[in-house]
Amino acid sequence: MSDDRVREQYEAYPYPPRDPREETKRLIEGSPSHRLEIDHYLFAGQRDWQQPFRALVAGGGTGDGLVMLAQQLAEIGCPAEIHYLDLSHASRNIAEARIRAREIGSVTFHAAAIEQLPRLGLGAFDYIDCCGVLHHLADPAASLRILGQALSPTGGIGLMVYGEFGRSGVYPMQDLLRMLGESDPAEKRIETAKRLLRQLPSTNLFARNPVLGDHMRAGDAGIHDLLLHARDRAYRVPELVALIDAAGLAPTALIEPWRYDPASYLADQKLLAPLNALDRWQRAAAAELLAGNLKTHIVYAVPKGRATMAVADAEDVTAVPVLKEGNGVELARGLRPGGKLTVKADGYEARFATSAGAGPILAAIDGRRSIAQIAALLAEQNPKRWTPVYFTAEFTATYRLFNALNRLFLSRAP
Repeated sequence: MSDDRVREQYEAYPYPPRDPREETKRLIEGSPSHRLEIDHYLFAGQRDWQQPFRALVAGGGTGDGLVMLAQQLAEIGCPAEIHYLDLSHASRNIAEARIRAREIGSVTFHAAAIEQLPRLGLGAFDYIDCCGVLHHLADPAASLRILGQALSPTGGIGLMVYGEFGRSGVYPMQDLLRMLGESDPAEKRIETAKRLLRQLPSTNLFARNPVLGDHMRAGDAGIHDLLLHARDRAYRVPELVALIDAAGLAPTALIEPWRYDPASYLADQKLLAPLNALDRWQRAAAAELLAGNLKTHIVYAVPKGRATMAVADAEDVTAVPVLKEGNGVELARGLRPGGKLTVKADGYEARFATSAGAGPILAAIDGRRSIAQIAALLAEQNPKRWTPVYFTAEFTATYRLFNALNRLFLSRAP
C-alpha cells in the first residue's frame, strides 16, 4: 500500500485533533517521553539535565509528545535541541502552532519520513520519541533500525505501538467498512462508519469491546484513525520485543509495569508459580494474555549491552525519589496503613496491598531528599520503629508498588 494514502489521511484528518489555543490552559502529559520516565528508564536516574540534550520526535503528529517534552525541559532550564519529523503538513502546522503558543524556541521542524532521516544529517540523539507511528509504516522493522542507528551510544528511545487484544473488533470492522465502500471519498466513508456504529448487533466484537473510545471522543478524525486507517497493525508483547531486538536495541521497561505482571490478575500461587519462573518479557506476555485489554504497548529501549545499567536502582541510597504527579503528603493522606489501593485501567480494577510504612515514606518524598535522607528523617522522628532494616523493607515495598503504578521514579539530587 502506498505511503501517499497514509499521508493524505493525516493531511485531511490530523490526529489527535488539537487546538493550539488550549495550550494556555493545560499541558497534555502521558507516556512515552515524560522526562521522569526518560531519566529513570534510560539514564538510570543520573541524567544531568543542565547539560545539552538532543531529542528527536519521529512522526510527531499534532504534537502531544513534542509539546510535553519541550515544556518539561524548558521548565528545568535544560539546554535542549529538539527535532520534529512528520510527513503531514497539516499535523506539523498544528504542532508548530502549539510550540509557538508556549514560546518555546528549542524545536526545529522537518517535513520528512523516518526512512529519510539519514539524509537529513541531524547527528546522534540522546532520546528519540516514536509514539503511535511504527504500526502505520510499510516496514516497521527497517524504520526502527534507522531510529536505533540515530541514537547516541548512551541514548534511548520511547515507543508506543498498538496492542492486539485491546483492539479486539477493530480489524473486522475495518474489513467490513472496506466492503461498504473502500473507494468512496473520506467524508462518505466516515458517514458510513457512523451509520454502521449505530446498528451494530450486540454480538459484534467491536460493540463488545469496552476499552475503545476514540471514535466517540475524537470526532471524525478519531473515527477515521481507528476504523478507516489506510494501514495499521497491532502487536503482542513477544512480537514487540522481537522488533526491538532486530533493531539492535533492548527493552528496559513496559509502561505501566503493573499491567504486565501476572500477579496483578491472579492470586492463586499454583497458577503464579510457573509464570514467575519465566523471564521478565515472558511474564509480560502472560499478563497480556490474562488482561485481554491492552490496546497499546509503551516501551523504553536502549542499545544492546546497556539495558542492565539503564534503569534506576532503589538500592542506591543517594538516589532521590520523585513523584510523577501530586505530592507525597497528599498521597499519604489517602492511604490507610496496611490497607488496599484500588487502581482502574480499561475496565479492570486491581487492588494492591500497601505496606504499613508507605504513608510516612510517601509524605517524606519532596523531590529533593535522597533515600538515605528520608531514612534519617524517619529515624529521627521515631528511632524505635524506623530501624535501618525496617526502613529498607518498607521503602522497597513502597517503591515497587508506586513505581509499578508509574507514579514514583528515581533521579539524582537537583
